[in-house]
Amino acid sequence: MTPALREARGKALAALRPPAREKLSHWIEGNIHLPEGVASQPGLVRLWPYQPEIADAIGDPLVERVTIVKSVRVGFTTLLTGAMASYVANEPSPILVLLPTEADCRDYVVSDVEPTFDASPTLKGRLSGDQKDLDRNTMLSRRFPGGSLKVVAAKAPRNLRRHNVRILFVDEADEMEAGPQGNPIVIAEKRTLSFSDRKIVIGSTPVDASTSNVLRSYELSDKRIFEVPCLECGAFHEIKWSNIVWPEGEPDKAAYQCPSCEAVIESRRKATMVRQGQWRITAPEVKGHAGFRLNALVSLLPNASWAKLAAEFLQAKNDPDTLKVFVNTILAEGWADEADAVDELDLAGRAEKFGTGSIPEEVLYLTAGVDVQDDRLEMVLIGWDRDGAMLVLDHMIFFGSPDEDATWAALDKALTTRWKHPLGGEIAVDAVCVDSGDGDWMTAVYRFCFPRGKRGVMAIKGMGGSRAVLEVSKTKITGGRLFIVGVDVAKTTIFNRLQRGKSVRFSNALPLAWFEQLASEHKVIRYSRGRPMQRFERKPGRRAEALDCVVYAYAARQAVPSLFDQREAFLRGQMESKPTHARPQTSWVPRRNNWLDRR
Repeated sequence: MTPALREARGKALAALRPPAREKLSHWIEGNIHLPEGVASQPGLVRLWPYQPEIADAIGDPLVERVTIVKSVRVGFTTLLTGAMASYVANEPSPILVLLPTEADCRDYVVSDVEPTFDASPTLKGRLSGDQKDLDRNTMLSRRFPGGSLKVVAAKAPRNLRRHNVRILFVDEADEMEAGPQGNPIVIAEKRTLSFSDRKIVIGSTPVDASTSNVLRSYELSDKRIFEVPCLECGAFHEIKWSNIVWPEGEPDKAAYQCPSCEAVIESRRKATMVRQGQWRITAPEVKGHAGFRLNALVSLLPNASWAKLAAEFLQAKNDPDTLKVFVNTILAEGWADEADAVDELDLAGRAEKFGTGSIPEEVLYLTAGVDVQDDRLEMVLIGWDRDGAMLVLDHMIFFGSPDEDATWAALDKALTTRWKHPLGGEIAVDAVCVDSGDGDWMTAVYRFCFPRGKRGVMAIKGMGGSRAVLEVSKTKITGGRLFIVGVDVAKTTIFNRLQRGKSVRFSNALPLAWFEQLASEHKVIRYSRGRPMQRFERKPGRRAEALDCVVYAYAARQAVPSLFDQREAFLRGQMESKPTHARPQTSWVPRRNNWLDRR
């Protein structure tokens, strides 16, 4: 064969050879446009230094699973949408995106998917499908040549059984609970079994360390961590909160202290460190499952500067509710409760000299929780200060059957009592939760609460699981509204506060038996459908009326707006009347507990 013929054959064979597979990170940066009004920096995506390796793992055909333990402010949604768009454009397949609720699904499609596809020339019109498929497209279900995209809520797992998919994206996995039909994540994964080249991507901000879906998945991966170099000694480390330091009272001077040489690196040099950062695999024996752990300390967004995060920490550190949000959403760590139980003698030893006859000046709101027994009603009265501290002022018992008007009249008298306040005015109960339960007294509770709804008197029913502390029931009841109290979430918060001491204070008028009831339960781990679940269980032989009443009074606090300046002015006599909007109406929808709003 002549040299010319050999050269011609080589060129012909080269022309037949398929092009090298483009890395997903390169494709995203070359094709994904962020639209104005959605992104702070519209235009072609420019990935942060820690994002390309995550993207390339998602696009790697040799990697079946990718797990991302993430904080907020690290651009995960952009990666998720970019990866999904790449499969639509380059490898048309059945794609499923699993999100916690239907509201999340609609928000994701409307706020991210549709604007991004419309703004990106490579993607524009690709989700419209053929003309014959237009009548089968909906907001959350799209057909396109060679594949489909379905965005499904984990709270409706029965919808998952209808789909077989090759590509599965799961976002905010720790917000998903097992239901009667099982764990929605497990159900979704089973829908990929018919594809040998499947891809499963799970990302989430972790919530509780002992039950986290995403942390459990990360432990099965090759466990990669993002390390940055010290600009003084060159040693690479993952930035942790323990490495962030600042002078006392000056969080605006927060800096990074190298664990190796102890050099202090100023915040202005953070970007240089992060750009030189690299991922390190800590479990190289694991193949086919890439795991990434990423916190906000390496985010280059202005609102993730070390100074801003230090200020956020100082605001959150004394309140378990807000501290948990910081640990979950900024540090990307699961929350570990300090203890599963509390000691009644320790609690009783903290009692202080105050009560309804001597209300501390810092108390600006009052809430109550009422437990209904066959022969009595029991009520706890709690005061609240500006910092969110709970001051248990009194525990009252109203003897008599709940089917007798006199019993409820005694309760009503207590709820309408006005106590003298040291600022000069009088203070009364702002909101109260009365347990309706499922027993014989449900109708009696409704009969008492519904006419008093405008006074903030709420009939409630306690339910377990990860739910809002207080929310309106979807059940329609004639004459008023039923409210649901997330008792597990409320108890977790209360027990964490009890461990910290200063955020829950007690009147010395409370007997030791009351503290025994407050400490009547402890947290245990039980498995439900293969998944660990945190539950509170009663200690043998203990009564729990005090604990139940405190939980209900804590739930009632969620119904009261924090208008501290106005309330203080009212108590000082500087306002003619109490603000009318300080009490919920029967049609009112309660605000969610802050730490549940992670998205």
